[in-house]
Amino acid sequence: MAVELLNKKQTELTLKEVIEKYSDISPYAIIKADVQRRTVVYSERALEAADKNIHQVQARGIFASVGEKHDYMPVSLILRDGLSILTGPVTTLRNAPYVVDKIDGKLYLTDSGELVEEVEYWYKPDFQDKLTSSGKPMWQIATARPQRLDIDPYSYCHFWDKGDGCRFCNMGANFNRSKREFNKPARLDAEDVYETVREALKQPGRFTNIKMTAGSILSGEEIFDDEVEMYIEILQAVGRNFKTKRFPSQIIASAFSEKQLARIYENTGVMSFTSDMEVLNEKLFASVCPGKSKLVGYKEWKRRIFAAVDIFGRGFVNTGIVGGVETAQPGGFTTEEDALKATLEEAEDFAQHGVSTVHCVWVPYPGSVFQNQNNPSLEYYVRLSKGLYELRKKYDLSIDMDNYRRCGNHPDSDLDRVL
Repeated sequence: MAVELLNKKQTELTLKEVIEKYSDISPYAIIKADVQRRTVVYSERALEAADKNIHQVQARGIFASVGEKHDYMPVSLILRDGLSILTGPVTTLRNAPYVVDKIDGKLYLTDSGELVEEVEYWYKPDFQDKLTSSGKPMWQIATARPQRLDIDPYSYCHFWDKGDGCRFCNMGANFNRSKREFNKPARLDAEDVYETVREALKQPGRFTNIKMTAGSILSGEEIFDDEVEMYIEILQAVGRNFKTKRFPSQIIASAFSEKQLARIYENTGVMSFTSDMEVLNEKLFASVCPGKSKLVGYKEWKRRIFAAVDIFGRGFVNTGIVGGVETAQPGGFTTEEDALKATLEEAEDFAQHGVSTVHCVWVPYPGSVFQNQNNPSLEYYVRLSKGLYELRKKYDLSIDMDNYRRCGNHPDSDLDRVL
């Protein structure tokens, strides 16, 4: 296997070669996917250019936190065409990361000293440095992507209680570190959320959507009942800021039953529902997501997502996958061709049922079970993105609630604008 991986790396196309081969795809989307795949680090000049008075250098999330101890770090990057790059500095990956450097007064992505593309840091929102009435810093309640407000109301996933969390995920490790070092609570206070959203909405034109996601909460009379109640409480707090019942919003949550989905939809203003399959293969689902497989199962998780279309409507239900984790070993596909074929065939079944599939780029982050793995080639991610985009086009599925403006994390949904 080691020799096979080495040969694979030797035959991978470079960024320039991929851009030339896939000339029908925006080069910015390709660059973004490669930066997410390999991650970034920052030169001293680049770090000095991050101004905490202007740029977003503090953020708290369920997968990673920045600036908790005032070790300010750019939260992320944006390309010249407006595409966001959600990535962080990871120096333990086997792929050498890109380096952000300041050259002749501008910020650039560089690779082995060569200029790749100009970038900017994310600008911080107006609410960033304000406090709630309880004294909580608002940047710890909500995180601002360039055009979306992110709220993570619960920071722990109970699939990790017995060690059955998803193998690519470092949420459990990140929560334990944040709890130990910063006394971070698992659950946000609804009133803090209401006040933070109220303040965020005072900035004209900044936000087009509100997203919530959390770790799975397994307790309740029925599995996920307590998670459902948590979303209802927080969404109702957010909804107090709007005059209409529905407001542009999305939750990324566990696979709720029809009864649970109906409770959320009827009692809140949420518009879009996403539940992540993580990997589109029943056998790999059992090994990559053992907790989800044991307590719900692949077929039932999938069926519940399909059922959500009857409640939220076509174009308002998605599933997310961790693109490339289907090649994780042992047990994953051993060729990229087989992995791509199987993933897109299953994604078409979702599309036929009115569900869009979006992918993020798998990074073997430290703290995850898969931290020592290799992710696939850049060409794989370009083909996966194009394949998912073409399925949405074939089945006339809107990605409006998860597009480049309202999310920015998915190379495939970027193509709905820039292919």
